[in-house]
Amino acid sequence: MAKAKNARLILENGKEFSGRSFGFPCSVAGEVVFNTAMTGYPESLTDPSYKGQILVATFPLIGNYGVPKTETENGLLKFFESDKIHISGLVISDYSFEYSHWNAEQSLGKWLNDNKVPAIFGIDTRALTKVLREYGSMLGKIVIDEQEVDWYDPNEQNLVDLVSIKKKTIYGTGQHKIMLVDCGVKYNIIRSLLRYDTTVIRVPWNYNYSNEAYDGLFISNGPGDPAICKPAIHQLETALGKDQPIFGICLGSQLLGIASGAETYKLKYGHRSHNQPVMQHETQRCFVTSQNHGFAVDHHKLKGDFEPYFTNLNDQTCEGIRHKSKPIFATQFHPEASGGPTDTAFLFEQFIDHIKKSK
Repeated sequence: MAKAKNARLILENGKEFSGRSFGFPCSVAGEVVFNTAMTGYPESLTDPSYKGQILVATFPLIGNYGVPKTETENGLLKFFESDKIHISGLVISDYSFEYSHWNAEQSLGKWLNDNKVPAIFGIDTRALTKVLREYGSMLGKIVIDEQEVDWYDPNEQNLVDLVSIKKKTIYGTGQHKIMLVDCGVKYNIIRSLLRYDTTVIRVPWNYNYSNEAYDGLFISNGPGDPAICKPAIHQLETALGKDQPIFGICLGSQLLGIASGAETYKLKYGHRSHNQPVMQHETQRCFVTSQNHGFAVDHHKLKGDFEPYFTNLNDQTCEGIRHKSKPIFATQFHPEASGGPTDTAFLFEQFIDHIKKSK
């Protein structure tokens, strides 16, 4: 194996961390965020919600189980959350050059290199995470072999437009028609919906579905600032006037909040992990959830008949909203989480039950 190149992570506040390259040997810039999950790096790297971001994996050992095979099911890659890597770069502590797993097809380093995604190891990710928690998510660069690159702020772009599907695509042949607005949908959301008797109609984020026939509306997750997605918000404002069921996840929750008259704001360093505790208001039950978002709905500014549905027990931020009388709700976390936890997967069944009742 070729000798790993020298690499540095440079933050916009001037702090630097030195390491070695194990991905594609090119410099890159983006927003630096951290994820505390212990497993699931193939799923995280292919999550469209990470578009434009340099991901710091805080778990110290990455790469030990390689990368899964590229099998398909229902026209979707079976072990990934999309058809490509969406992160701009990866930062880890210890890289396992040897991997072992029954389903592994290649190493993490080879996968990153083949997809032209730079990565750096040998970083004290605990020290780096303390910096990000204190200062908040910030711009950064991975500089390899002193190849300079300009700063880049992904939040100034419409990232949703970059990751959304470009034409209508249909999955399944079930009796319940779900209109899925793709703002950067994770494949496991589609898989979760297809477990029921459904036909999933996946459309672009700015698609006009107001005159389409469907039984339930689903608004997916996605990257960036929700306020930029004005066409999607406008469509939702119209949909809220109907009594059909609506379910939103992550960015979908933020878009629903804005469409209902509330506001969103950027979190200091976001929620990105597989272990975020949330409380459901109506039952006072606590659930462990998977999350990946940098923005949140300001629950103090919910208007009309909308109310908080879930609250984060770490920082008391809003983790979901719902309508008081209509079958409309959304969660900031991911009930479809892959690799887990699946404590809140029952929300998909709740959505389908709403559809059955409304029909």
